[in-house]
Amino acid sequence: MKLYSFFNSSASYRVRIAMALKGIDYETVGVNIRIGQQNELKYRRLNPVGLVPALITDDGESLGQSLAIIDWLDRHFPQTPLLPNNDPARMRILEIVYAISCDIHPINNMRVLRYLTDELGVSEEAKQRWYAHWVHQGLSAVEQLLRQSPAGQFCVGDAPTLADCCLVPQWANALRMGCDLSGYPRCKAVYESCSALPAFVAAAPENQLDKIPA
Repeated sequence: MKLYSFFNSSASYRVRIAMALKGIDYETVGVNIRIGQQNELKYRRLNPVGLVPALITDDGESLGQSLAIIDWLDRHFPQTPLLPNNDPARMRILEIVYAISCDIHPINNMRVLRYLTDELGVSEEAKQRWYAHWVHQGLSAVEQLLRQSPAGQFCVGDAPTLADCCLVPQWANALRMGCDLSGYPRCKAVYESCSALPAFVAAAPENQLDKIPA
């Protein structure tokens, strides 16, 4: 399989974590979204949305959208399941997943931040306030959801799930953007538990072959 990815993309990071947790071998193809490679015709034919990641399966099928990719992986590689079939764990995991992937990430995506500065003329300071505002709104909700979840080292229980695949990249991005994260101790504890696992280390942006120096 081939994973078209960008080292610092949160969505790509989610998929890399999932594949590492499942022990799946794959080839990484770097797509530099900072210079617009995701908009090239060759890539658009693979992923019409023009975003990373995209997965090319062993059957030659292409699939975009990180959550759709992880769902496919979970069904075709059922070892180390990331989303249980049974409630209440399933509904708690998905509640956290959607709070991050639908409410925080889309409005803090690189293309949104670039539109703010390049098209609307928003200053870097105002862009940072925008980013920090939505991180605060989103992580405040996630923190409460984690407190309502079954006690354990991870988002829901004692093993990483799809929720952890989403929380870790979002937290890492917020750290990179200099956000004050002192108000989310439960989120921090989960991030630290995950960061100690080899799968999360292997998937981290700093350990990717396509890493670009800051």
